[in-house]
Amino acid sequence: MLPMNALPTLHERLPRLTEHLEQWIIESKKQCQHGKVASYIPELAKGNAKALGIHFIDAHGNETSAGDTDTVFTLQSISKVFTLLLALMDNGEELVFNKVGMEPTGDSFNSMLKLELVQPGIPFNPLINAGAIAISSLIHGSSQSDKLERVLRFFRMLTGNENLQYNETVFESELQSADLNRSMAYFLKDNGVLEQSVDDVLDIYFHHCSIDATCKDLARMGLTLANNGYDPIQQKQLIPKRYVQIAKSFMVTCGMYNASGQFAIQVGLPAKSGVSGGILTLIPGTIGIGVIGPALNSKGNSIAGVNLLEKLSQHYDLSMF
Repeated sequence: MLPMNALPTLHERLPRLTEHLEQWIIESKKQCQHGKVASYIPELAKGNAKALGIHFIDAHGNETSAGDTDTVFTLQSISKVFTLLLALMDNGEELVFNKVGMEPTGDSFNSMLKLELVQPGIPFNPLINAGAIAISSLIHGSSQSDKLERVLRFFRMLTGNENLQYNETVFESELQSADLNRSMAYFLKDNGVLEQSVDDVLDIYFHHCSIDATCKDLARMGLTLANNGYDPIQQKQLIPKRYVQIAKSFMVTCGMYNASGQFAIQVGLPAKSGVSGGILTLIPGTIGIGVIGPALNSKGNSIAGVNLLEKLSQHYDLSMF
């Protein structure tokens, strides 16, 4: 990693960004009409389908935002990246990857098809629902409440936001609409992947998906990933570099559900989306980016958010590839 004083600032790396964002937000918002807010979790159906916002932060603490960045939303699947990191820190690679694989599935995020078809019957990766449920079972704690507190404390540390909270209304909504996830969990339990009670594991899983956040929180977490686990704002190594490399590899290959390949071609940055419309992405070594746009495309990604990131990446030639 380059010394801090050698890292480009936000506006050195992305010149005239503010000027471009104003127009790009207007253009990308037109995509919202072609998407739909997630409704299979009833509480998510209340999201504003017309909202679109983006926030940037660099290693020097410079920030820029545009659009509806005050929108509060739950992390949903974005949280899976960070519970994976916490599980790796708690258990190490060998144990974690005895429970989940390292490959994309090509299936939807909530599919359980290959759990039975492909041996040894573990989830293909940690970012699909079955994989994230398995990962949730690996988080350490002396009690259920201690585990929940550790998860929340980890997210607060990474965002620098001590006010971060679980959204209990969304949590209850997830719990009441959890038949498919519950089926996956029982299958994993029967296969020996889960060693704890299904209810306790799902309690952790639904809670971390239900953490309220803003684009700024996503960008702040993305900044630490961009710097391989080092938070340049707090000037601390928060996560081992090796584990962040693993997480970013999964973001590239699996982070945008079964549209990850298309996103890699069109945008070319590590990213993770959630069905509340959030997208966390980053420019390696320099900038964290958070996006919100609750209207989703057919793959479960923010339709306007993806369009906005395509404009950003192609204009500034940001692709890692």
